[in-house]
Amino acid sequence: MNLDETHDPALESWVESANAPGADFPIQNLPFCLYRHGDAAPRIGVGIGNQIFDAAKYSTLTELMAMGREVVSQLRLRLSRTLRSDHPSPPRHLLRPIAECTLLPPGEIGDFTDFYASIYHATNVGSMFRPDNPLFPNYKYVPIAYHGRASSIVLSGAPIHRPSGQIQEGNAAPAFGPSSQLDYECELGFFVGAGGSAIPIEEAENHIFGVCLLNDWSARDIQRWESQPLGPFLSKNFATTISPWIVTLDALAPFRVPRFHRGEDPQPLPHLDSEHDRTEGSIALQLEAWLSTAKMRAGKIEPVRLSRSGFEHMYWTLAQMLTHHASNGCNLRTGDLLGSGTVSGPEKEARGCLLELTWRGTEPLTLPNGETRTFLEDGDEVILRGYAEREGAKRIGLGECRGRIVA
Repeated sequence: MNLDETHDPALESWVESANAPGADFPIQNLPFCLYRHGDAAPRIGVGIGNQIFDAAKYSTLTELMAMGREVVSQLRLRLSRTLRSDHPSPPRHLLRPIAECTLLPPGEIGDFTDFYASIYHATNVGSMFRPDNPLFPNYKYVPIAYHGRASSIVLSGAPIHRPSGQIQEGNAAPAFGPSSQLDYECELGFFVGAGGSAIPIEEAENHIFGVCLLNDWSARDIQRWESQPLGPFLSKNFATTISPWIVTLDALAPFRVPRFHRGEDPQPLPHLDSEHDRTEGSIALQLEAWLSTAKMRAGKIEPVRLSRSGFEHMYWTLAQMLTHHASNGCNLRTGDLLGSGTVSGPEKEARGCLLELTWRGTEPLTLPNGETRTFLEDGDEVILRGYAEREGAKRIGLGECRGRIVA
């Protein structure tokens, strides 16, 4: 992926907050969103510092997604030139403070598929239940996924209601009741731009509009009972939270890295292999999960970071996931959402969910105020954050993805 003038780390904007060190939305980023200001109709915008710049050439984000990668890239270039500090006539009337706006879901999400692309996550979870055989034989050949529930996707900030379902303990018969093992999953989501089927891997990234933060909430006790033999059902489809900002692959171009090194593992089948995917298929993104409990907020204690993991550790790339999804003729449509699965790395602090961090509840976490957690309790708020940074490039962020548990 080629770099262009929009990636120049020296670029600054006439929007002063975009130039602050560590800002999530410098001019090199320009993530898209759908927003409403006051009682006005929803509009398309891009994040710039602590502001939204109106970019409403298109009436919906879905319409823009469908235009394809080249159109989106050209729009991003025009917006970059408009927002630069040397613009002769800055259109300040098109700015809206983020704090004064209501951020909206990006559009109608027709379908949602969640992958299982971290070999570290899959191995950890497998080790808990199948210590002698943690990975099934197909894992290193097939990007495994399950079809989720698009109607249960909610935007950051929406409350998450504790789900109920069948739970079985020991040798007793199952009983129906609220989950006591509610968990988060720190993931990267990505939206299909131009749709299609049987998409070659060489063209896959042209069908990806951009990425967001995604929390695929999971009820582990319900999941344990219902997942054999067909996989997750009610333990997963009650809520999935996404962030409102969609960061384009163009913005992430300076942070592309080779895909996961497989060593002596089987190499991908031909339909999942390309030179570009080998050399630049992954992204050096850091994803973090933070926790704030009700007692912490009452005591004015800042959220505590539970984990930080790198997306470059994922076994399967975005292009491989999308290509395999469409390889049987499945018709991916504009606005469909795909999730990476839990992003976990090789270190304990890089485990992207409580199931791994507490090792199925046997190793409780102690929080700064003395509270302990094995799984989430009512009042807990999980905050996902993400960013990319490296020497010679401007740091860019993904914003936040929040959800608070209610009974």
